[in-house]
Amino acid sequence: MNLFDKAKEALGKHPDQADQGVDKAAEAAKQRFGDHADKIDQGSEKVKDYLHKQGGGQPDAPPQ
Repeated sequence: MNLFDKAKEALGKHPDQADQGVDKAAEAAKQRFGDHADKIDQGSEKVKDYLHKQGGGQPDAPPQ
């Protein structure tokens, strides 16, 4: 099992923590680049959507 598989497995087991990590990173980016807060929010939502599609948050997602 490589590092990517381990990370994917961890996201599947702890999707709420992954979302919290994305939120925390977005807040840090907004503190530094506040003029672009709307773009940062859009980006963080896209990251969350991607993670959920990869099985990190959808309970009915097929096993990969």
